[in-house]
Amino acid sequence: MPAILITGANRGLGLEFAKQYAEDGWTVYATCRNPDSAKDLRALIQAHPAIQIHALDVTEWSGIERLAARLQDVTIDLLLNNAGIYGNKAGQKLGDLKPDEWLKVFCANSIAPIKVAEAFLPHISRGSGKKIASISSQMASLANNTSGGSYYYRSSKTALNMALTNLSIDLKPRGITVLALHPGWVRTGMGGPDAPLDAAISVSGLRQVINSATLEQTGTFLSYDGLIPW
Repeated sequence: MPAILITGANRGLGLEFAKQYAEDGWTVYATCRNPDSAKDLRALIQAHPAIQIHALDVTEWSGIERLAARLQDVTIDLLLNNAGIYGNKAGQKLGDLKPDEWLKVFCANSIAPIKVAEAFLPHISRGSGKKIASISSQMASLANNTSGGSYYYRSSKTALNMALTNLSIDLKPRGITVLALHPGWVRTGMGGPDAPLDAAISVSGLRQVINSATLEQTGTFLSYDGLIPW
């Protein structure tokens, strides 16, 4: 039975990923900051006992190491870095930028996915899937940026893409495929109610992208429905 580790699995895309992979018979290691309050995720376990919930704040570096040690005997076929934050939307414009808030977004969106990958590299290396996928955003694309704004979020996801490129180069000799993924504008807590895309459609498309990706595609930036320019 293949296994996946998902960060930020208590809501939105992460919850939908947990649901769809569990329905396909995967063992799902679902992480979130507060498992006790993750009502939707806990409800999902009732139908899918193969889902395990683990507490993880991805910006607590020692917590990442502790979870990796706790799961040291586990084999992971796919690591999905889904956890991330947008930051204060109203404050991400010139004249109102706050470095402390910016750093929080960078820690969650740029540094944390690489630290999780680093900590769980032994688990992934033992797996047959050998894939690391991280949720990025079209807003990270330099070529696609025509509106400006969203300084914290845009820059943190662009930094993530560069870090993932580094990771893909370092891990290609080990046969591990690394992907940056754009889910589309999805109706989630982050995407908001006006987003045109349903989470189930986005996740289904991303799963197809992940499943079909080969080592030759490592380091690429892909959408749920195609290639994204850098």
